Amino acid sequence: MNSQHDPAPGASVAFPGTGLITTPLTPDLLRGALDLERTGHGLLPHRLPARARAQCSDGQLAMAEAQPSGVRLVFRTRATAVELDTLRTKMAYVGAPPRPDGVYDLLVDGRPAGRAGVTGGNVRTVDMTTGNVENRPGPVGTVRFDGLPEGVKDVEIWLPHNEITELVALRSDAPVEAVPGGGRRVWLHHGSSISHGSDAASPSTTWPALAAALGGADLINLGFGGSALLDPFTARAMRDTPADLISVKIGINLVNTDLMRLRAFGPAVHGFLDTLREGHPETPLLVVSSILCPIHEDTPGPSAPDFSRLDEGRLRFRAAGDPAERAAGKLTLNVIRDELARIVTRRAADDPNLHYLDGRELYGEADFAELPLPDELHPDAATHRRIGERFAARAFGPGGAFTVQGG
Repeated sequence: MNSQHDPAPGASVAFPGTGLITTPLTPDLLRGALDLERTGHGLLPHRLPARARAQCSDGQLAMAEAQPSGVRLVFRTRATAVELDTLRTKMAYVGAPPRPDGVYDLLVDGRPAGRAGVTGGNVRTVDMTTGNVENRPGPVGTVRFDGLPEGVKDVEIWLPHNEITELVALRSDAPVEAVPGGGRRVWLHHGSSISHGSDAASPSTTWPALAAALGGADLINLGFGGSALLDPFTARAMRDTPADLISVKIGINLVNTDLMRLRAFGPAVHGFLDTLREGHPETPLLVVSSILCPIHEDTPGPSAPDFSRLDEGRLRFRAAGDPAERAAGKLTLNVIRDELARIVTRRAADDPNLHYLDGRELYGEADFAELPLPDELHPDAATHRRIGERFAARAFGPGGAFTVQGG
């Protein structure tokens, strides 16, 4: 029961002297998350539902799906000042350069209007040579945006794509309300760390976020660093998520984890696509292979960290497999591309809404010469922009898999 001083559930609260109103953080204010976990501090967005998380104990996946790539607060308000309290968990790696702090992007009526960060938070330190993990707790921080335009507007706060972020409190100098959905097509995408946004400048400038903005789509990003592994629970989560457009980017994680051989790969792809089609039988579905990654084009995994230039502050990766092992069924990016093209061509004969895109159309040899992958695996911020623009042109543009029919 509420006392006379307690607000009713879901009500906004004004605090005298601050000029700010606290609005409860509720699911209708969030986009891009498949689940919200209530914690001791507030709400923790997840990009996989609890049932899927319960089916895998891998720490890498647990970290990746809890980093809210593509997750944003969306609300309508007259406010000119907004504050958000969060508790971040930042990753650090023993012997590696410090990771950049996560940032929050502010969009007003769909246009960039600010960028900021928070202090404090937890730090999770991983020793890549031993696998040991050390957690150091820290305090809640606040990100503040002020000087917003007068009048009613739609505000989006994109959460850091590379930091686990617990949402603690939302304050503003005017009431906020949820923005009704349904105005744009929902695009559900699954991929690796590149889709997750590794080394992008900010959460709204990962390549999927850029492509969604250019294509006029509402993004749900299931890009999981190190974890695009054709997991059945991911396919089921996608099957059960309402979407108007779907894409899956397959390749690099299967190589750099050395997870399976060619014999298992083909049936796993078929099974993943079969599961998607159970929930989305006629939805446009685009299968995308890996962008160019020279170390793994014809050399199998696993990928291994190269510490030789750490004294310069650079961590790089190398292919630890042997090209001769392809004969035994070990996967390379070229092997995967050939198999994906074959599978999609065969299935498309009975599934006219299934399409294939070679990832080298997004980033190929000429691009690598101009914009090389800094650590041999991940694109930088400029390359994210290029990939996003090219994906939008090829998928949302004329003749693309996501083109509105008759449009």
